[in-house]
Amino acid sequence: MDTHAVIFEAPERLRLDRLALAAAGPEDVVVDVEWSGISTGTERLLYLGRMPSFPGLGYPLVPGYEAVGRVRSHGGANGLSDGDRVFVPGAHCFPEARCLFGASAARLVVPAARVARVPHGIEAEATLLALAATAHHALAIAGGAPDLIVGHGVLGRLLARLAVARGGRPVVWEREERRRSPGEAYAVVRPEDDDRRDYPRIVDVSGDSGLLDTLIARLAPGGAVVLAGFYAEPLSFAFPPAFMREAAIRIAAEWKPADLAAVTALVADGSLSLDGLVTDVEPAGRAPDAYRTAFGDPACLKMILDWRDLQ
Repeated sequence: MDTHAVIFEAPERLRLDRLALAAAGPEDVVVDVEWSGISTGTERLLYLGRMPSFPGLGYPLVPGYEAVGRVRSHGGANGLSDGDRVFVPGAHCFPEARCLFGASAARLVVPAARVARVPHGIEAEATLLALAATAHHALAIAGGAPDLIVGHGVLGRLLARLAVARGGRPVVWEREERRRSPGEAYAVVRPEDDDRRDYPRIVDVSGDSGLLDTLIARLAPGGAVVLAGFYAEPLSFAFPPAFMREAAIRIAAEWKPADLAAVTALVADGSLSLDGLVTDVEPAGRAPDAYRTAFGDPACLKMILDWRDLQ
């Protein structure tokens, strides 16, 4: 088999082309992808050539870790049936390209154990399950609902929704005016309009490596900053303010399968809404234009590629 896939040939060089697919084994499923998401964090760094050294990094590569599609065939593993809609968090099925993370394609071969059934009635917005799982993992690292969230993109909004579902009332910082739309049960403000300096838990999803001193200055004594974005540049901080507050600095890494299972259950029972977060959808045949919009337009919260015409 082969399939259409997004290929980063080199930094700032992207094309849509056909690639050979690895043969499916007895524990694999073949998934016809309906939609995939574009990450404005790690994928943007990969596209720009600014991704720090990382296992599997190299060009040409197939990006993407947010795919949703229908099971085309399966080996009976994981209780799946043909036609089931599943979420695919990445794949390593392209012999001709690096697969970091390998999900931006019209068809994927992936171990059945890696996919998750999508709750009934959820369609393109199921591409957001990876970000929801990332938010859930950050909350676990923080030890509870954050009091301050830095960044009101999709990840920041999911963090805020999860915090509210836990009874929290977070404040969210956002500098970009077009992203300062108010949340349903939380305030969204410019940092300079917030004079609080007693936040017990701060979660940063901005990816701004120069922000740590500012966040430490806003902590309550004994408070914690959780770094849940991805940072291309080294981070540093002044020791005396952190010392005076006995500050904790923690890093939330990649989500775990338990996080994905937890948020899938929350979406299924209505406790977590994914509504209003997908702002742009483009046919996968227009992938170069879609990536430019996703990376360059602050009004674009989440760009989705629609692969259904390329099956």
